[in-house]
Amino acid sequence: MTLDAREFRDSLGAFATGITVVTANATDGTKVGCTANSFSSVSLDPPLVMWAIAKNANSFDAFNEAKDFAIHILHEGQEDVSRLFATKDADKFGQADASEGRAGVPVLNDYSVRFECSTEHLYDGGDHVIIVGRVHEMDNADKEPLGFYKGQYAKIDVSK
Repeated sequence: MTLDAREFRDSLGAFATGITVVTANATDGTKVGCTANSFSSVSLDPPLVMWAIAKNANSFDAFNEAKDFAIHILHEGQEDVSRLFATKDADKFGQADASEGRAGVPVLNDYSVRFECSTEHLYDGGDHVIIVGRVHEMDNADKEPLGFYKGQYAKIDVSK
């Protein structure tokens, strides 16, 4: 059976996700960041999380070689941050409120949750590489999440 690529992508979009921005330093010290919704927990003991980056992403080499990185779960007021970090060739850190975190990694100062990680494993994932990170520090600002569903930003209603 051959899957239609567009139909497959649309079907995957039916899985509602949150949105993250992942940041790191390239080996030359350049700050890099990208928007990703391919994020998940892996293990509580040890504390591991994973995300995936496309092999054709501009920042692929930097993340593939990075020893440390940060994952920021965005809150509902950060659609502009998501769009900024999804843009190629933008001056992302010139426009974002960021500072320096653990191991010198650039970190956003506004987020719902931030995980500061070291790279634990890299796995081939077809046209992506799956990056597993060990969480060393985290901060939970406990803000309402920014959602993504069927190719669009979405409000996640957490009311009971």
